[in-house]
Amino acid sequence: MIIQPGIAKANMGVSREDVTFEDHPLNPNPDSRWNTYFKDNEVLLQIDKDVRRLCPDISFFQRATEYPCLLILDPQNEFETLRKRVEQTTLKSQTVARNRSGVTNMSSPHKNAAPSTVNEYQVLPNGCEAHWEVVERILFIYAKLNPGIAYVQGMNEIVGPLYYTFATDPNSEWKEHAEADTFFCFTNLMAEIRDNFIKSLDDSQCGITYKMEKVYSTLKDKDMELYLKLQEQNIKPQFFAFRWLTLLLSQEFLLPDVIRIWDSLFADNSRFDFLLLVCCAMLILIREHLLEGDFTVNMRLLQDYPITDVCQILQKAKELQDSQ
Repeated sequence: MIIQPGIAKANMGVSREDVTFEDHPLNPNPDSRWNTYFKDNEVLLQIDKDVRRLCPDISFFQRATEYPCLLILDPQNEFETLRKRVEQTTLKSQTVARNRSGVTNMSSPHKNAAPSTVNEYQVLPNGCEAHWEVVERILFIYAKLNPGIAYVQGMNEIVGPLYYTFATDPNSEWKEHAEADTFFCFTNLMAEIRDNFIKSLDDSQCGITYKMEKVYSTLKDKDMELYLKLQEQNIKPQFFAFRWLTLLLSQEFLLPDVIRIWDSLFADNSRFDFLLLVCCAMLILIREHLLEGDFTVNMRLLQDYPITDVCQILQKAKELQDSQ
């Protein structure tokens, strides 16, 4: 899966691989290993940036795993961590900025450069592997196995709670296999929600636009007054429900609360219909504030949801489900 072209073929007794023969970095052939390598790097750069800042409210993902990948950490092997591969890439995303008028500005990385995202967190010493590096490997391999969707920003928020749950299991025998178990469960979960991440399906019946509209149609049935208020203020579901639905509410609550919500979602046979009811319940539980607020106040409420009692939200969603 991990292409590393141009590396010396030590096992064959070749001390240097001449890049001018057969394949080389400027080869335009789609089958070129170098071409694949550069495309992989584009995906990997985005994954790396996202997983480094995963769940910033807890230190778990910055800590070392008890079960690092020994194949990679063994100095006798030529394999390297994905983190090092990114650090060796000289692209700096912060040197390119686009202002509101659409003009793209490029600044020298040596002048007034913001701290690189690579150095936002202290890197662990050699021989250690942080939990976020394990998540990075899971997402990268998933992207390689699923080229039709590859990696879309936000998948890191889906895999995070899964990995945390397995990697903190009190049973050390199970915890040892957290990476494999997470990959298996993440792959199966993405098989059910991947349509949310495919832009070309947005307006289809299985796409995210349809689901966002379903939240509002459900609200219309359950609370007409609140529905009309949001319509009057032109508060579209895209402004808040897009994130709620695509990330399964993982950005709206603290990690323990997210795990509690997911426990109810995954236990429900029609779990993603239940997710729509949970979103509707979240709106109804703050209806008084929404009815009193103007557009600005209500947008702030919806994008920074105030209620943290997830059991109250789930109870309300269950009531809505029972009333159908």
